[in-house]
Amino acid sequence: MPSFPTLDDARVDGRRILVRVDFNVPLKDGGVGDDTRIRKSLPTLRELLQRDATLVLCSHLGRPKGPQDDARMEGVAAHLGTLLERDVRYLATPGPGADEQQAFVAEAPRGSVTLLENTRFDRRETANDPELAQVLASYADAYVNDAFGAAHRAHASTEGVARLLPSCAGRLLERELRVLGGLLEAPERPFVVVLGGAKVSDKIGVIERLLEVADRLLIGGAMAFTFVKARGGNVGDSRVEEDRLELARELTEAARSRGVELLLPTDALCAREIAAEAETSVHDVDAIPAGLLGLDIGPSSIEAFLAALDDAATVLWNGPMGVFEVSPFDTGTRKLAEALAASSAMTVIGGGDSVAAINDLGLADQMGHISTGGGASLELLEGKTLPGVAALGSVAWD
Repeated sequence: MPSFPTLDDARVDGRRILVRVDFNVPLKDGGVGDDTRIRKSLPTLRELLQRDATLVLCSHLGRPKGPQDDARMEGVAAHLGTLLERDVRYLATPGPGADEQQAFVAEAPRGSVTLLENTRFDRRETANDPELAQVLASYADAYVNDAFGAAHRAHASTEGVARLLPSCAGRLLERELRVLGGLLEAPERPFVVVLGGAKVSDKIGVIERLLEVADRLLIGGAMAFTFVKARGGNVGDSRVEEDRLELARELTEAARSRGVELLLPTDALCAREIAAEAETSVHDVDAIPAGLLGLDIGPSSIEAFLAALDDAATVLWNGPMGVFEVSPFDTGTRKLAEALAASSAMTVIGGGDSVAAINDLGLADQMGHISTGGGASLELLEGKTLPGVAALGSVAWD
């Protein structure tokens, strides 16, 4: 993969550093509901503080249409302060570039940590407006991007400001790029990819790219029914992308021609509705009666998928096997997660709902790498250049 500057290349000691973090976390009762992304940023922040840097942090939170109290960074600042065991300066403002925010940053003492207001309170952020980028650049001597989850966005705080200051990747962004990039270049084999979720269309580029490097591809979730129907199977009322049937055939043929073993479910756990109390039944995946929805891979499929993981040296998993939020349609996802947790393979969980499932099951510590980026991880695995990464190093360190 292309080279990029890291903290090892940066002269941050004693300087004021603008750090783009990904604190886009769920809030609950005025506080942080899940602090996984905040905790992932701590190694970078602690290293910078140990190097006598003064930190100005910025992040988006949700998709606010304007200043809204339920999207402010106040609760995040308080939680971060607890984790760092130090005060985190925060001021509620109309946005990160507001006059009062600029004055607040200017007063930041040496060695302090300041968290700016939600970057998306300023409409110039998502437009990658050069004026906002200039304001953000005025807050610091250098820039560190540690927000992998936003690195695929060309925004003022991810791409624009990186072209105005000496910049580098933080430790989180560095690890994400090296681990996910390594899957495309030199994975230890056998390399098994497990894909799930709702839509084939969401992962076309990923499937095409991974067919070039994977030894085995397992497809579950609702997206499997598009492949099954493309083969002529009857999938009842299961979710199918009718406009992607030909694509599914093409991807199946591409796997065959490249010698990639493609495994689809052989049976499915079905019901008439997505509800915990729904009556369920197991059917062959290509013979699901009308009126029934396939909502999880079935017991034979679970057994086959786990067997396909037995000899894996590297596993990438992205997307649940069924509607894991509702029991009993969580069995396939849970069994897969437990098998990966017990595996000696290098296990990479590629963001999104898979990460939520791993966290819900308390298995995060038993995985090799859990990505903090949903869309960013997919784009990187497609082989795309991430704007927030490409901009790093635009200005040389003095």
